[in-house]
Amino acid sequence: MKSSMQVEERTFFRRIDFSLIVVILGLNLIGLINLYSATHSIHNQGTSRLFLNQIGWFFVGWSVFFVITLVNYQFFKRIAYILYAMNIGALTLVMFMGRRILGAQRWLDLGIFHYQPSETMKLTLIVVLAKLLAGKDIQKGLGYKDLLGPTLLVVIPFALTVKQPDLGTAMLLIFIAMSMIIFVRIKKSILITALALSFVAAPIVWNFGLKTYQKNRILTFLYPGRDPRGAGYNSIQSKIAVGSGKILGKGFRKGTQSQLEFLPERHTDFIYSVLSEEHGFIGSIFTLSLFMILFMISLRIASQSRDRFGALMTVGIVSYIFWHMLINIGMVIGILPIVGVPLSLLSYGGTGMLSTMVGLGLISSVAYRRYLF
Repeated sequence: MKSSMQVEERTFFRRIDFSLIVVILGLNLIGLINLYSATHSIHNQGTSRLFLNQIGWFFVGWSVFFVITLVNYQFFKRIAYILYAMNIGALTLVMFMGRRILGAQRWLDLGIFHYQPSETMKLTLIVVLAKLLAGKDIQKGLGYKDLLGPTLLVVIPFALTVKQPDLGTAMLLIFIAMSMIIFVRIKKSILITALALSFVAAPIVWNFGLKTYQKNRILTFLYPGRDPRGAGYNSIQSKIAVGSGKILGKGFRKGTQSQLEFLPERHTDFIYSVLSEEHGFIGSIFTLSLFMILFMISLRIASQSRDRFGALMTVGIVSYIFWHMLINIGMVIGILPIVGVPLSLLSYGGTGMLSTMVGLGLISSVAYRRYLF
């Protein structure tokens, strides 16, 4: 009996991808260090409740990661449409019972924590699209008929998320879906048509689709000095924080923009600004390098997957983290409009942390079963 348990233990450690775990843990620790600094200003010297909450989510996230690793990822393929229907139901419920914070109605109050269905919708969409696309014949690329199902699956949560309003998350749903579809392969004629329609639709969306505050964000991005104390304030303060870090940074908890509370939302959307100010160019590049290593490890796992569903799901989760990283860092350094997208594994947020760790757990589950047979 004892020898049997030892064999199982050795098998577990042989199958687990420890390189994936080390990189994720490294990003988690960087996130906690920066969150500690971001939530401890000159006006708050005690232990922050937000920091303690994130510690809790850190342990919950890792527990879920290992549970998901041990569960065969094919299980999620079987229940993909059930998960999708439940998430659509939650997004619909937000419209009627959602908690409103800072003018946005995006959360369901579950008592213990605030659940944001649009966050889990990203993962659910990845799983359901992976299931649908895995069954497609892609020898000649996806055609118009092949794209009807994926388009419908994306449009419904996109519309519900825009209604909240949360244009940033809604656009992420589009980016994730497009990344997976392009990976599978799409006919060039469809890609050209989509690009042409985007150019035609742009002025229509600007005039009739965007709200005033959304237009102001774009105009402020193009002309940062037009409203330095209003719409442009966040962007200006963020760029000051990033630039003032220089090469080595000002040091842990020595960033003036964050510690003197000039930097808004420094624990969520602008956590990278805190990192850059306190740890400089070196700290920023080190963090970006860890993300790049995470992507490379994940894509290696996708290439070694036993089936197309596992490969597609892994690619979808990589795109999920990649687009979060690109948009968040792009907006804090001023090369993209500010749309309120957090930085995966670093920004504060229970639902965001849990969703990311579930996604990484799915990648780990694919890796765990690479050499099963």
